[in-house]
Amino acid sequence: MADAASRLATLAEELLGGPLQVRLRAWDGSEAGPVGGPVLVVRDRRALRRMIWKPGELGLARAWVAGELDVEGDLYALLDGISGLLWERDGDGRGLLEVARDPRLRAAAAALLKLAGPLPPPQPPAEEVRGRSGGRHTRRRDKQAISHHYDVGNDFYELVLGPSMVYSCAYWAADGPGATLEGAQRDKLDLVARKLNLREGDRLLDVGCGWGSMALHAAREYGARVVGITLSREQAAYARKRIAEEGLTDLVEIRVQDYRDVTDGPYDAISSIGMAEHVGAVRYREYADILYGLLKPGGRLLNHQISRRPEPDEEAYAIDPFIDAYVFPDGELAPMGRTLGTLEDAGFEVRDVEAIREHYALTLRHWVANLEREWDRAVRLTSPGRARIWRLYMAASAVSFERNRIGVNQFLAVKTPVSGRSGTALRPRVWNEKV
Repeated sequence: MADAASRLATLAEELLGGPLQVRLRAWDGSEAGPVGGPVLVVRDRRALRRMIWKPGELGLARAWVAGELDVEGDLYALLDGISGLLWERDGDGRGLLEVARDPRLRAAAAALLKLAGPLPPPQPPAEEVRGRSGGRHTRRRDKQAISHHYDVGNDFYELVLGPSMVYSCAYWAADGPGATLEGAQRDKLDLVARKLNLREGDRLLDVGCGWGSMALHAAREYGARVVGITLSREQAAYARKRIAEEGLTDLVEIRVQDYRDVTDGPYDAISSIGMAEHVGAVRYREYADILYGLLKPGGRLLNHQISRRPEPDEEAYAIDPFIDAYVFPDGELAPMGRTLGTLEDAGFEVRDVEAIREHYALTLRHWVANLEREWDRAVRLTSPGRARIWRLYMAASAVSFERNRIGVNQFLAVKTPVSGRSGTALRPRVWNEKV
């Protein structure tokens, strides 16, 4: 009888309809597939049972989180090599789930089941989100989703994000040996502040303020009076401590508050950096309307948001199962054009859109390097499964940005008054130059 790796390789090629792009090592020590690259290690046949019972990305994710699948070698290269099988198979958009259900391949599926063994499917890893209650994007459920992702320990986020404690795409003004993540994040915060044309005494609302980095930068460098809001109590406590240590409590207030409950406008400016992905399509127009209503005439919004490519059939769009189950529950991405259109429908005049997709790929690679460098500590701070989730999610996201499956954009929008005077300069992006 053939060894486990050879049998797996043959079945994989039959199920996927193409040559195996990576080398396999099975639980019995056998190997098969092309040499010279990264190796996908199937440590336990339970991984096969997970993929049979949950074909597609979720089954693979459960096996990865449980430690039944691993990678030896370059994780990015392996993800890039299998991305066509997962997301772009033959250009027809079919994933593993549809392939596994193809009636022509039932014999191969039956052989895979025999190789996996007769035992029932293992329970999902403990890190998988459970117990979501209420309708999607209600206040209660949004708070649960935010807590799942952000309330995993500020020490863990310090390890991954570095001293800047900024959990969004950095802005790499220069990419070279001297470029640092901290410098690129500082440049991103300053870019946002300059686009918003912040001045001393301006009221800034920072929606989804995270650990307070934008609020601190706006107050310290520009003299703005800032209200930062978050649904994460751990983030709020951390941000308040930083603000107190810098002596800026007279300028910055951090609230645990839903954006739908903010009523103390008008504000001169609003920053929303990496928050709108949590809003959801069903709430996005409401979100834009609320921010528009909170600005004074002539006020500016800087909306920094991850986007996805448009689908041929937008009704068929589904939330990524791995991200939904383990990373950002209920998180949704919208195409750039839809975001722009919704902002305009709410009354905003969109003055500038800047695409910074490649910047996020660089940022994520730095975060992965931070995590891998402090791997043992990351495991102690959370769990082996949680650390594995973050490594896979960030590396896969980096590849997705590099391959233009997803992007990230900064929208500068103005609540232009009746007079038509937007307050922006005649020449494009003059406001984006530091004086």
